[in-house]
Amino acid sequence: MALQQFGDRDSSNPANVQEPLALPPFQGDFVDANAVLARLRSMANPINVEGMARFGIKTTNTLGISLWDLRKVAKDIGTDHELAIALWKSGIHEARMLAAFVDDPGQVTEEQMDAWVLDFESWDVCDTVTTDLFYRTTFARRKALQWSRSQPEFVKRAGFAMMAGIAWHAKGAEDATFLPFLDAIVRGATDDRNYVRKAVSWALRNIGKRNLALNRRAVATAPSAPASCAKKTSAGEFSPSVRMRFAISAVSPRRPCRPC
Repeated sequence: MALQQFGDRDSSNPANVQEPLALPPFQGDFVDANAVLARLRSMANPINVEGMARFGIKTTNTLGISLWDLRKVAKDIGTDHELAIALWKSGIHEARMLAAFVDDPGQVTEEQMDAWVLDFESWDVCDTVTTDLFYRTTFARRKALQWSRSQPEFVKRAGFAMMAGIAWHAKGAEDATFLPFLDAIVRGATDDRNYVRKAVSWALRNIGKRNLALNRRAVATAPSAPASCAKKTSAGEFSPSVRMRFAISAVSPRRPCRPC
């Protein structure tokens, strides 16, 4: 849940987030990781941590900073690949999300992606990193398909979350780009783990909202791909109302799909 942006996510303010401290901007061209971590710790809000737990967000090494406020910090910092690496190594929940905002996708390597994805322990970090950073790399589509075949729950979720992000952001992509994703969605539909099946649903719906042709493909795929919030018939297929929702979405104003 990267929260109120285009998809699954809306935990930006799950527990009546308090206003953060008014902090001065970072000084100079070089921003030290220790200075960033000190700022994040000064913004910690234990009340928010309790609210995050209710949304299934892992609270170990978590400060309780809203995504909205993390984006403000990222704006102060700008783009800094080396800083992103250092923030990720800290292991702090919000520092890792901030790393996704300040990293340079042009400097992200496949080795970095494979290392970071193994560190995913919470759906919000998974979704933020994949849909704010990883989807912008040149190998995003290949990694999405690769991870969609993985066994670890958050690695597999990352594959489908990245498909959802690509489907939403890559406005100029050809329809053929998404056909392998639909095949992966059919395969992933047999995984009944909560965080995987919700990402499968998210990817399917974002693809179906791109245009009428892909909407028809998504509707055709839907009977084989159970969505997390869809009611199915006794035969295991989507109900007519769910199939209609796909059809209506093609002619409705384009807006984010939420995986429930």
